[in-house]
Amino acid sequence: MLKGLDPRLNAEVLYALAAMGHGDMLIVADTNFPADTIARQTVSGKLLRMDNLSAADTVEAILSVLPLDTFVDDFAARMEIVGHPDEIAPVQEEVQVAIDAAEGGSRPMIGVERFAFYELAKKAYAVVQTGERRFYGCFMLRKGVIPPQTDASRP
Repeated sequence: MLKGLDPRLNAEVLYALAAMGHGDMLIVADTNFPADTIARQTVSGKLLRMDNLSAADTVEAILSVLPLDTFVDDFAARMEIVGHPDEIAPVQEEVQVAIDAAEGGSRPMIGVERFAFYELAKKAYAVVQTGERRFYGCFMLRKGVIPPQTDASRP
């Protein structure tokens, strides 16, 4: 256990989050997502797991240490519901609440068509599979930056 870190984050996930650079994507996937197949095609090449958590709990834990990109509109995305791209599933509403809380205000996710989401996921840095069993619990988070300290007493 480490002080100041969300205990839901495991060592493998923390390593991946720290290794990611500005603009790199992380996929947070539900249990039905072809996570291992897609993860083998990502930069990291291996599947990360946070099995006992919902999508919202996973995103909340990740965003406790990961800044979201503020330079792009696609800082976060949700997989669209097939045939109903504008419909927001309850699992997606919960993740949006976690994003807004981490960001200190409303920052709506964009929707990405299901098969386009699979292709996007292949370009990600890593895939984290959750214990989320509800459909359409798949999300993309794009890493941002942490600005330098402005404390004048520091060199």
